[in-house]
Amino acid sequence: MKIRAFVFDDNDIIRSLVSSILKKRGYEVYEFLDAGTCPLFLEYECPCPLNYTCGDFIITDIHMPSMTGLDFIENQLRQGGCKSMNFAVMSADWTDLQLQQAKRLGCYVLKKPFDPQELIDWLVECEKKIDPKRKLSDWFKFKDKKTSH
Repeated sequence: MKIRAFVFDDNDIIRSLVSSILKKRGYEVYEFLDAGTCPLFLEYECPCPLNYTCGDFIITDIHMPSMTGLDFIENQLRQGGCKSMNFAVMSADWTDLQLQQAKRLGCYVLKKPFDPQELIDWLVECEKKIDPKRKLSDWFKFKDKKTSH
């Protein structure tokens, strides 16, 4: 089963570390400095065809240039009808309000610096819940050639 993940972090080292962990697990990975640079999420409504999802995991930093990771998940993804199920948000300085918002949105919380094994353990638990019959949409691959995988 192919598993796809999107990683958003303006810190090259963190983005590279997270992407490396995902790639070692065999994931197809797309990396972005900011949510505003990903063609998939520039649409207000989920552009994926019915019964398709863009990916299985979305892992984002909380502090990004154009919006917070939590606002990205809430406003762009959840309200836009994103069908991805597994969200994780990373930050070194969580506030109580941010933690409450993350919990309300069903996000896994990673406190930087985090042990890579913590991320792996979360991935393993989520992988068990992925429907192997779900379909991944590829429409965004043709929208932007700057993505890496």
